[in-house]
Amino acid sequence: MTSQLNYDISLQPDFSLLTVNLESGQQVFAEPSAMASMDPGIHLKAGFKGGIGKTLMRGLGGESLIINTFTAKDGPGEITFAPGPTGDMLHHHLEGQTLYLQRGSYVAHSEGVEIGGKWQGAKGFFSGEGLILLKASGNGDVFFNSYGAILSVDVTDDYIVDTGYVVAFEDTLQYHVTTLPGLRMAGKMKSFLFGGEGLVCRFQGQGKVWIQTRCANPFLRWIYAFRPARKNN
Repeated sequence: MTSQLNYDISLQPDFSLLTVNLESGQQVFAEPSAMASMDPGIHLKAGFKGGIGKTLMRGLGGESLIINTFTAKDGPGEITFAPGPTGDMLHHHLEGQTLYLQRGSYVAHSEGVEIGGKWQGAKGFFSGEGLILLKASGNGDVFFNSYGAILSVDVTDDYIVDTGYVVAFEDTLQYHVTTLPGLRMAGKMKSFLFGGEGLVCRFQGQGKVWIQTRCANPFLRWIYAFRPARKNN
């Protein structure tokens, strides 16, 4: 059975929907709650996948410990997936490479792909985005989503991205989290301790990085000003 999926991504970039047409006996794996609809001939099985180590690393990376397995047991069938955030979704085909995903970006993958995690150490602590990056590796298809649209950038030497806007990147890139050039010491301390403005991820080498056009924290700060205010009696 081929690991490549027959798929379509529609309604981009605002409300992306992934449609997968499975051949008889073919499987697709997805995060819990991502399934929007499916044919009755497709069977669902929920459980751990990839061993206890990879399962725990997924959990530490902000994803569910459980991965749902969808199998076309009664002939071919169609299944659709809708991620939680309002935004775009992309497909990437792995051929022995590794792709790193920020927490919350994973949607689904085909057979031949393993989803685990990578410990970031201090880099993850200072980024404010979590200590664990999700790691997709192997041979097959992986689908990931964003908040907002997705911009694909081919890095050939050096490139800087705000930590909150990184969606995914290839393992051919080296990276480290730092502050924007010229930021004063007070601003650096604020960034390191509270994840404020000025913390960026600096990529070096050759590879691809995917950037989202929106970030949840700035949106929440903006909408907070419009919250109903309690009046004192």
